[in-house]
Amino acid sequence: MKTSLEVEYWVIDDDGDLVPPGTLLDLSEQIDPEFVEPMLEIKTTPCTSMAELREEFVSLIGHVVDAAREQDKRLVPLATPLNASPAEIPYREKDGTDLQRRTVGPAFDDARVCAGTHIHFEQSNVVDQLNTLTALDPAFALVNSSSHYRGENILECARPFLYRRSCYEDCPEQGQLWPYVDSVDEWEQRLENAYDGFRERALERGVDPDAFDAEFAPYDAVWNPVRLRKAMPTVEWRSPDAALPSQVLHLTEAVRSIVTHADARGTVVEGSESAAEREANGAVTLPDFDTVESITDAAIHNGIEDSSVRAYLQKLGFTPADYDPLASRLADTRLTKRQAKRLRLEAARGLEEDLAKRRVRA
Repeated sequence: MKTSLEVEYWVIDDDGDLVPPGTLLDLSEQIDPEFVEPMLEIKTTPCTSMAELREEFVSLIGHVVDAAREQDKRLVPLATPLNASPAEIPYREKDGTDLQRRTVGPAFDDARVCAGTHIHFEQSNVVDQLNTLTALDPAFALVNSSSHYRGENILECARPFLYRRSCYEDCPEQGQLWPYVDSVDEWEQRLENAYDGFRERALERGVDPDAFDAEFAPYDAVWNPVRLRKAMPTVEWRSPDAALPSQVLHLTEAVRSIVTHADARGTVVEGSESAAEREANGAVTLPDFDTVESITDAAIHNGIEDSSVRAYLQKLGFTPADYDPLASRLADTRLTKRQAKRLRLEAARGLEEDLAKRRVRA
């Protein structure tokens, strides 16, 4: 099952201030701008093994880090910039961003403080892949890298709260977790319905229909934690925060192993009529969707310190004790802008040290 990574990182200068990536975007076609200025995205190609994925990701991010240091810039593996005003995180000039903000409303601004990790899996048994990744959603707590927004300690896992519960609160079909499906047709019908609802909302808010149609199509008008992508084509898992390279790779390996098993042996939802028979044949048992949502809420509020979150993830095949989320190292008090800049620099140094260890092993 070919697997690829996309990880978003903040860019700062040697004072810890957020800055545009500038010519770092010219280093490779695998370095993309993001919809806000002080962020870039590092993308691997689809890799057939974890060894290949590790080698490519470490090499690629190392190339960017080296070039950034030559320009007195650093990459920051935090889900939010901890304390930053909207003026410090300007949007890039992009028609789609403006249309999306007009459609979603002012809460869309919360999305621009969020940096995440996206893992792409080559499509195979798509329903089993979709449902398994849906069940794995609370695993974002394993690499949670920020609990702060505009200086305030809001919740243990700030990014999923800001992105899903704040930004897309009024457009849940666009940004929140969808329930399990029984078929790809069901998923695509849900996608069409979400698109139609989003388009209707846009037109109600004065967006020109031709402008909307030129910018968005059904596959491009949802930003959920799990979604189908036409490119490659893949099933995309967008749940985790941006994190240290070793943390991203560790989580990717664990998730890939679970998804590979589910793809090969099938899945069954706990308590369903066919559960006992399919479990006996080696199918991966998934918790009911209400449980997924309940544990996701617990993860957002309490992270892996919550015993129910740890037990849930362990049952699915993770070893929570093997993870050390960056957010757990942050103070639970308000952070001033000066403190946030210092912590961004510390996180950048942590990334460079983490990467150096990986390069030595390679």
